Amino acid sequence: MFYHLGRYFMLMKSMFSKPERFSMYWKATARQMNDIGVGSLIIVGLVSIFIGAVTAVQFAYQLQASSIPPYYVGYIVRDIMIIELAPTFSCLALAGKVGSNIAAEIGGMRQKEQIDALEVMGVDTAAYLIAPKIIAAVVVIPMLVILSAFMGMMGGYLACVIGQLVTIADFMQGLRSFFIPYNVFMMEVKAFVFAFLLTSISCYQGYFVKGGSIELGKASTSAVVISNIMILLADYVIALLMT
Repeated sequence: MFYHLGRYFMLMKSMFSKPERFSMYWKATARQMNDIGVGSLIIVGLVSIFIGAVTAVQFAYQLQASSIPPYYVGYIVRDIMIIELAPTFSCLALAGKVGSNIAAEIGGMRQKEQIDALEVMGVDTAAYLIAPKIIAAVVVIPMLVILSAFMGMMGGYLACVIGQLVTIADFMQGLRSFFIPYNVFMMEVKAFVFAFLLTSISCYQGYFVKGGSIELGKASTSAVVISNIMILLADYVIALLMT
């Protein structure tokens, strides 16, 4: 564990070296932003809509036999999507989609000796291959998390309207009640940390892969598993520190 942890930090240190040509890094970063952001819109939207809908249904069911006002369904859906579900579930889904793709891409370059060829030409491969991916992720994924929170509220709204759980007026009143802007800041902090973790861990797994296709598949799987574990651990730590 300490061997991999030390090698991970050494890789991150070399990644932050000064690039030789900023224009080349900008093109690579823009391409990664398109792949990570635009390519993940559908999965993030679908996951968020159904999570918001299920949350609304479950809380409406719990509040049926209580004296709590029905508009609390909208209030709970809004806060739980912003504080917890939008950043965590979105990044867990992205770890499976984006993380495995990154590990497979860099691992394939390592197996085909393309990384070795770049190093022979004097290119800092850690900065050239990894930095654009991490920069793109920490810029785009917080935007996706904002979209996820909005889509989750829309999912809760649709569930309440279709299932006639609460009235539209009550749900909208709940969305507007007791809003705390600090929760949005906490959501973005989580999104930034989760984006860095899932991208850097996936890059590490692909960068140091050895062997053939079986080892590459194991590296992609390890990237997803370790990223999910670290995201959940970071979620707990951030919750302790910021609440």
